[in-house]
Amino acid sequence: MNMARVVEPELLDQLAASDPRAIRSRGDLKRINWLMGTTGLLANALDPLLANRPDSHIIELGAGDGSVLLRVARVRKKRLPPMRLGLLDMQPVVSASVLDRYRAIGWTPDVIQADVFDWLAKTDPAKRDAPIIVANLFLHHFDGPRLTELMHGIAACAHAFVCLEPRRSSTALMGSHLLGAIGCNAVTRHDAVVSVRAGFDDGELSAQWPAVGRWKLSEGKAGWFSHRFVATRA
Repeated sequence: MNMARVVEPELLDQLAASDPRAIRSRGDLKRINWLMGTTGLLANALDPLLANRPDSHIIELGAGDGSVLLRVARVRKKRLPPMRLGLLDMQPVVSASVLDRYRAIGWTPDVIQADVFDWLAKTDPAKRDAPIIVANLFLHHFDGPRLTELMHGIAACAHAFVCLEPRRSSTALMGSHLLGAIGCNAVTRHDAVVSVRAGFDDGELSAQWPAVGRWKLSEGKAGWFSHRFVATRA
Protein backbone atom coordinates (compact mmCIF):
# COMPACT_ATOMS: atom_id res chain seq x y z
CA MET A 1 0.00 0.00 0.00
CA ASN A 2 1.49 3.31 -1.12
CA MET A 3 0.12 5.88 1.33
CA ALA A 4 1.40 9.45 1.42
CA ARG A 5 2.39 10.70 4.86
CA VAL A 6 -0.05 13.24 6.32
CA VAL A 7 0.37 14.93 9.72
CA GLU A 8 -2.82 16.19 11.35
CA PRO A 9 -3.64 17.40 14.89
CA GLU A 10 -4.52 14.72 17.43
CA LEU A 11 -7.35 15.24 19.88
CA LEU A 12 -5.43 14.11 22.96
CA ASP A 13 -2.85 16.86 22.44
CA GLN A 14 -5.64 19.46 22.59
CA LEU A 15 -7.23 18.26 25.83
CA ALA A 16 -6.24 19.28 29.34
CA ALA A 17 -4.39 16.54 31.17
CA SER A 18 -7.23 16.39 33.73
CA ASP A 19 -9.99 16.03 31.14
CA PRO A 20 -11.82 12.71 31.69
CA ARG A 21 -11.55 11.94 27.97
CA ALA A 22 -7.78 12.43 28.13
CA ILE A 23 -7.48 10.23 31.21
CA ARG A 24 -9.48 7.50 29.49
CA SER A 25 -7.41 7.82 26.32
CA ARG A 26 -4.14 7.49 28.24
CA GLY A 27 -5.54 4.27 29.67
CA ASP A 28 -6.37 3.12 26.14
CA LEU A 29 -2.79 3.81 25.09
CA LYS A 30 -1.51 1.33 27.66
CA ARG A 31 -3.58 -1.39 26.03
CA ILE A 32 -2.50 -0.30 22.57
CA ASN A 33 1.16 -0.44 23.60
CA TRP A 34 0.52 -3.97 24.88
CA LEU A 35 -1.06 -4.98 21.56
CA MET A 36 1.88 -3.46 19.67
CA GLY A 37 4.40 -5.31 21.83
CA THR A 38 6.08 -2.04 22.74
CA THR A 39 7.80 -3.32 25.89
CA GLY A 40 9.60 -6.16 24.12
CA LEU A 41 10.47 -4.08 21.06
CA LEU A 42 12.01 -1.32 23.15
CA ALA A 43 13.77 -3.73 25.51
CA ASN A 44 15.35 -5.64 22.64
CA ALA A 45 16.59 -2.40 21.07
CA LEU A 46 18.00 -1.10 24.35
CA ASP A 47 19.73 -4.33 25.44
CA PRO A 48 22.84 -3.96 23.24
CA LEU A 49 23.08 -0.22 23.92
CA LEU A 50 23.06 -0.64 27.69
CA ALA A 51 25.16 -3.80 27.93
CA ASN A 52 28.48 -1.94 27.97
CA ARG A 53 27.29 1.30 29.58
CA PRO A 54 26.36 0.51 33.19
CA ASP A 55 26.28 4.22 34.04
CA SER A 56 23.85 5.08 31.25
CA HIS A 57 21.47 7.99 31.49
CA ILE A 58 18.17 7.61 29.63
CA ILE A 59 15.89 10.43 28.52
CA GLU A 60 12.39 9.65 27.25
CA LEU A 61 10.82 12.30 25.01
CA GLY A 62 7.05 12.67 25.23
CA ALA A 63 7.03 10.43 28.29
CA GLY A 64 3.42 11.12 29.32
CA ASP A 65 2.64 9.09 32.46
CA GLY A 66 6.04 7.36 32.45
CA SER A 67 4.57 3.86 32.22
CA VAL A 68 6.24 2.75 28.97
CA LEU A 69 9.82 2.62 30.25
CA LEU A 70 8.61 1.41 33.64
CA ARG A 71 7.45 -1.80 31.98
CA VAL A 72 10.82 -2.11 30.22
CA ALA A 73 12.62 -1.54 33.52
CA ARG A 74 10.56 -4.19 35.26
CA VAL A 75 11.01 -6.93 32.63
CA ARG A 76 14.75 -6.22 32.47
CA LYS A 77 15.38 -5.56 36.18
CA LYS A 78 17.58 -8.65 36.57
CA ARG A 79 19.61 -7.82 33.47
CA LEU A 80 20.03 -4.04 33.64
CA PRO A 81 21.94 -2.07 36.26
CA PRO A 82 20.21 0.86 38.00
CA MET A 83 19.62 3.73 35.59
CA ARG A 84 19.18 7.47 35.75
CA LEU A 85 16.01 8.39 33.88
CA GLY A 86 14.59 11.69 32.69
CA LEU A 87 10.89 11.70 31.77
CA LEU A 88 10.35 14.72 29.52
CA ASP A 89 6.97 16.07 28.45
CA MET A 90 5.24 19.42 28.07
CA GLN A 91 2.37 18.06 30.19
CA PRO A 92 3.89 15.31 32.31
CA VAL A 93 1.32 13.23 34.17
CA VAL A 94 3.71 10.97 36.06
CA SER A 95 2.18 9.89 39.36
CA ALA A 96 4.06 9.49 42.63
CA SER A 97 3.32 5.76 42.53
CA VAL A 98 5.04 5.40 39.14
CA LEU A 99 8.10 7.20 40.46
CA ASP A 100 8.11 4.95 43.52
CA ARG A 101 8.00 1.87 41.29
CA TYR A 102 11.05 3.06 39.41
CA ARG A 103 12.90 3.65 42.66
CA ALA A 104 11.90 0.21 43.95
CA ILE A 105 13.90 -1.44 41.17
CA GLY A 106 16.87 0.88 41.59
CA TRP A 107 16.19 3.45 38.88
CA THR A 108 16.46 7.18 39.65
CA PRO A 109 13.65 9.01 37.83
CA ASP A 110 13.38 12.74 37.22
CA VAL A 111 10.34 14.45 35.70
CA ILE A 112 11.26 17.18 33.21
CA GLN A 113 8.47 19.57 32.17
CA ALA A 114 9.72 21.24 29.00
CA ASP A 115 9.20 21.73 25.31
CA VAL A 116 11.44 19.25 23.54
CA PHE A 117 13.00 21.90 21.27
CA ASP A 118 13.79 24.18 24.21
CA TRP A 119 15.31 21.26 26.11
CA LEU A 120 17.46 20.17 23.16
CA ALA A 121 18.65 23.73 22.58
CA LYS A 122 19.85 23.96 26.19
CA THR A 123 21.50 20.53 26.27
CA ASP A 124 25.26 20.35 25.79
CA PRO A 125 26.48 18.67 22.60
CA ALA A 126 27.22 14.97 22.97
CA LYS A 127 29.88 14.24 25.57
CA ARG A 128 31.31 11.13 27.16
CA ASP A 129 28.23 10.76 29.38
CA ALA A 130 25.73 11.59 26.63
CA PRO A 131 22.28 10.07 27.25
CA ILE A 132 20.46 7.37 25.37
CA ILE A 133 17.32 9.11 24.13
CA VAL A 134 14.10 7.13 23.71
CA ALA A 135 10.78 8.08 22.14
CA ASN A 136 7.57 6.10 21.75
CA LEU A 137 4.77 7.35 19.48
CA PHE A 138 6.27 10.85 19.48
CA LEU A 139 8.07 11.67 16.24
CA HIS A 140 5.01 11.19 14.03
CA HIS A 141 3.59 14.45 15.41
CA PHE A 142 6.24 16.40 13.46
CA ASP A 143 6.67 17.07 9.77
CA GLY A 144 8.95 18.93 7.40
CA PRO A 145 11.50 21.32 8.94
CA ARG A 146 10.32 20.59 12.49
CA LEU A 147 11.02 16.87 12.13
CA THR A 148 14.43 17.64 10.65
CA GLU A 149 15.19 20.08 13.49
CA LEU A 150 14.13 17.48 16.05
CA MET A 151 16.28 14.71 14.57
CA HIS A 152 19.32 17.00 14.30
CA GLY A 153 18.83 18.20 17.87
CA ILE A 154 18.71 14.64 19.16
CA ALA A 155 21.80 13.66 17.18
CA ALA A 156 23.72 16.60 18.61
CA CYS A 157 23.38 15.48 22.22
CA ALA A 158 22.69 11.73 22.28
CA HIS A 159 24.94 8.70 22.51
CA ALA A 160 22.14 6.72 20.88
CA PHE A 161 18.50 7.19 19.89
CA VAL A 162 15.74 4.58 19.89
CA CYS A 163 12.20 5.27 18.76
CA LEU A 164 9.04 3.33 18.00
CA GLU A 165 6.46 4.95 15.77
CA PRO A 166 3.33 3.86 13.93
CA ARG A 167 4.09 1.92 10.76
CA ARG A 168 2.34 3.58 7.81
CA SER A 169 0.85 0.45 6.32
CA SER A 170 -2.47 -1.09 5.36
CA THR A 171 -2.19 -3.55 8.28
CA ALA A 172 -1.68 -0.78 10.84
CA LEU A 173 -4.45 1.33 9.29
CA MET A 174 -6.88 -1.57 9.45
CA GLY A 175 -5.93 -2.18 13.08
CA SER A 176 -6.47 1.48 13.95
CA HIS A 177 -10.07 1.26 12.67
CA LEU A 178 -10.80 -1.72 14.92
CA LEU A 179 -9.85 -0.21 18.30
CA GLY A 180 -13.49 0.30 19.24
CA ALA A 181 -13.66 -3.49 19.62
CA ILE A 182 -11.39 -3.31 22.69
CA GLY A 183 -13.32 -0.42 24.22
CA CYS A 184 -11.17 2.55 23.17
CA ASN A 185 -12.95 5.90 23.40
CA ALA A 186 -13.63 8.36 20.58
CA VAL A 187 -10.43 10.33 21.23
CA THR A 188 -8.26 7.23 20.94
CA ARG A 189 -10.10 5.92 17.87
CA HIS A 190 -9.64 9.24 16.07
CA ASP A 191 -6.01 9.66 17.07
CA ALA A 192 -5.05 6.10 16.13
CA VAL A 193 -6.08 6.61 12.50
CA VAL A 194 -4.37 10.01 12.39
CA SER A 195 -1.21 8.46 13.90
CA VAL A 196 -0.96 5.72 11.29
CA ARG A 197 -1.36 8.23 8.45
CA ALA A 198 1.46 10.27 10.03
CA GLY A 199 3.61 7.19 10.61
CA PHE A 200 6.75 6.13 8.81
CA ASP A 201 7.94 3.74 6.14
CA ASP A 202 11.38 2.35 5.35
CA GLY A 203 14.21 4.87 5.19
CA GLU A 204 12.16 7.96 6.02
CA LEU A 205 13.67 8.64 9.44
CA SER A 206 17.16 7.72 8.29
CA ALA A 207 16.82 10.36 5.59
CA GLN A 208 16.15 12.97 8.29
CA TRP A 209 19.17 11.99 10.40
CA PRO A 210 22.19 14.30 9.93
CA ALA A 211 24.91 12.99 7.64
CA VAL A 212 27.72 14.42 9.78
CA GLY A 213 29.43 12.21 12.32
CA ARG A 214 29.80 8.46 12.44
CA TRP A 215 26.49 6.73 13.08
CA LYS A 216 25.13 3.24 12.69
CA LEU A 217 21.48 3.41 11.62
CA SER A 218 18.84 0.70 11.66
CA GLU A 219 15.27 1.25 10.50
CA GLY A 220 12.32 -0.88 9.53
CA LYS A 221 9.16 -2.74 10.47
CA ALA A 222 8.91 -3.98 14.07
CA GLY A 223 6.08 -6.29 15.01
CA TRP A 224 2.75 -5.99 13.24
CA PHE A 225 2.09 -2.29 13.59
CA SER A 226 5.31 -0.51 14.61
CA HIS A 227 8.22 1.17 12.87
CA ARG A 228 11.56 1.18 14.72
CA PHE A 229 14.53 3.48 14.21
CA VAL A 230 17.83 3.11 16.08
CA ALA A 231 20.86 5.38 15.73
CA THR A 232 24.09 4.59 17.58
CA ARG A 233 27.36 6.48 17.58
CA ALA A 234 30.07 4.40 15.96
